[in-house]
Amino acid sequence: MNLLITGCCGHIGSYTSQNIHKIKKIKKVIIVDNLKSNRFHSLFNLNKKTKKKFLIRDISKKNSLNDLKNIDYVIHCASMTNAEKSFSKKNEMYRNNINCLKTVISFCKKNNSKLIHISSTSVYGKKAKIVDETCEKKYLKPQSPYADIKLKEEKLIKKEGRFLKYNTFRFGTISGVSVGMSFHTAVNKFCFNAAIGEDINVYKTAIHQYRPYLSLKDAFKVFKFSIENDFFKNDIYNALSGNYTVKQILNKIKKNKKNIKVKFVKSKIMNQLSYKVSTKKLEKEGLKLKNNINKDIVATLKLLRSQKRLKT
Repeated sequence: MNLLITGCCGHIGSYTSQNIHKIKKIKKVIIVDNLKSNRFHSLFNLNKKTKKKFLIRDISKKNSLNDLKNIDYVIHCASMTNAEKSFSKKNEMYRNNINCLKTVISFCKKNNSKLIHISSTSVYGKKAKIVDETCEKKYLKPQSPYADIKLKEEKLIKKEGRFLKYNTFRFGTISGVSVGMSFHTAVNKFCFNAAIGEDINVYKTAIHQYRPYLSLKDAFKVFKFSIENDFFKNDIYNALSGNYTVKQILNKIKKNKKNIKVKFVKSKIMNQLSYKVSTKKLEKEGLKLKNNINKDIVATLKLLRSQKRLKT
């Protein structure tokens, strides 16, 4: 079986490319990225246990994948992902992410490829004790342009569902180490600030609010489960390792890095309501995600342990 990974140099894409040999069913992998993030290092020392070929492609362009053939599965990771910065570049992000998905959908329809589409649990935004995939529309209240685009992607792919096989996974906020890792998501950003002795900025009313988080290891587990079990039901599934408050995340960091400094601030992106996300639907399909987020925090802090802020 052959696999295409888009956005292979990003946080999730690079981890998936490095570990794809763990999916025995996959014999050949095409990995693509536009390299606009300049993450060339994501291509260094790739695991050679599965045959890989890298191509520079901007898949926001309609015909960018037309020359590729014989692809059985597509893991679509290519998108602009910084939710906080999406407020200042909404139009650019909308245009890029929607066009990328349109290219991938067209490719999958043409080649009969099965698609793994990544959405986000940030599409939920209304205060609730717990939300799931069958919740009322009033609970789908994206709090950022990034999250709103993800909801539009879900609607677009559902519209095309009768022409292809796919699953959409609403991922929690990603944590964990990869060669292409980013530091704009909560856990990684907090760890970086703690490592260099900077203030960890937290919206003052968010400290006890719940958010869903997903370890990179569990994200890969989703891909592995889907491909190995040919699990493509044209449906939406929440995928997270656990629901935690900001305070719980900070306490996990504090166990491994003493004397962290928390600063309460006003920030548009942090002003979301508290909610927990259910994973029962995916668990009923036979996949339970339970990777320990604390291990991700330890690994991230270890990666940054030599960093220290210079005093001026």
